[in-house]
Amino acid sequence: MKKRLAVFATFLLAIPLWVLSSENPNQSANPNQASNVSGYKVATLAGGCFWCTESDLEKLPGVIDVVSGYSGGHIENPTYKQVSSGKSGHIEVIQVTYDPTKVNYSQVLDHFWRHIDPTDSKGSFVDRGPQYRPAIFYHDKTQLEQAKTSIQLLESTMVYSKPVDTELIEFTKFWPAEDYHQNYYKKNPIRYNYYRYRSGRDQFLDTVWGEDRKDNPKTVADVAAMKQGASAPTTRNYSKPSDDILKQQLTPLQYEVTQEEGTERPFQNEYWDNKAAGIYVDIVSGEPLFSSTTKYKSGTGWPSFYEPIDSDFIVEKTDFKLVFPRTEVRSKFGDSHLGHVFEDGPKPTGLRYCINSASLKFIPVEEMAEKGYDKYLHLFEQVASK
Repeated sequence: MKKRLAVFATFLLAIPLWVLSSENPNQSANPNQASNVSGYKVATLAGGCFWCTESDLEKLPGVIDVVSGYSGGHIENPTYKQVSSGKSGHIEVIQVTYDPTKVNYSQVLDHFWRHIDPTDSKGSFVDRGPQYRPAIFYHDKTQLEQAKTSIQLLESTMVYSKPVDTELIEFTKFWPAEDYHQNYYKKNPIRYNYYRYRSGRDQFLDTVWGEDRKDNPKTVADVAAMKQGASAPTTRNYSKPSDDILKQQLTPLQYEVTQEEGTERPFQNEYWDNKAAGIYVDIVSGEPLFSSTTKYKSGTGWPSFYEPIDSDFIVEKTDFKLVFPRTEVRSKFGDSHLGHVFEDGPKPTGLRYCINSASLKFIPVEEMAEKGYDKYLHLFEQVASK
């Protein structure tokens, strides 16, 4: 018995520590789940040849891994030959694993749009057939609503000669493609570059987004804002002060909530029952977060909204502080803890952003222009016209 224990102990010492660890730091999310224990999230996207979309999405900061594969068909574990025939029902897709503390789903979609043709439902550039059509496979209700909003924003840019025709499909299963397809642009750079040039993809993207799109990239939101006559949004207006300054500017409760992820008392906070018209901004950075036009009475005792003003200012991450995981909501540039989002809200999103008043500053509608938030006055014009 002692000899067996000695052999077993020797075996354990020979195993790398990461094998025995409960979490491999290099392991990506489960390909068939929207998130995993690491807190990473998953997006499943189709934009034609997965060699190209894999290459493009891997360049987005905050993306952990991109895997080429197939989704949406009726054959188990399909091969490339079956999918490329167009008879299996699958679409060539990429599975994007990303860190939501560094990049959110809307930003992943924004990068995706600027590297595909979302108007061609018959194929993609030189690759023709339904197996190459553009699509978003949404993993949950939140992704579906954000995808719809992202498409509306894309349409508002008016950069295409045809309407956006990208399919939204409920995700069921992802099948990784054969090994030789993975990182093809790295393994076979000459063949890949020749194919990409001949496909016409980059020529199309240069026409739509500008030949300087790589050196001077503009997001979809930037272009949409310029189309509306507004200046493109910048990050320079929103930043986090030093900790010493925050301790001087914030009350003890505001500091505890935003910097230490605290929670204020329900029904005993400043904005839970505020009915005035205006917007709510981050108490730390001033980022515009929520509008009174999407605020509703949830009965929880905290300010509740069914959607943010602009999801680009919102970061979501998995919170394991309780027995069950929750989705924490933080501001992007201020990195303030705001609250949590739940899937028990009203239409049209079905979401409830449960936010601490202590993380917010309310800007009444009559003061918005004076304080530099005039670009959001249209939210209240839309309400008045209804």
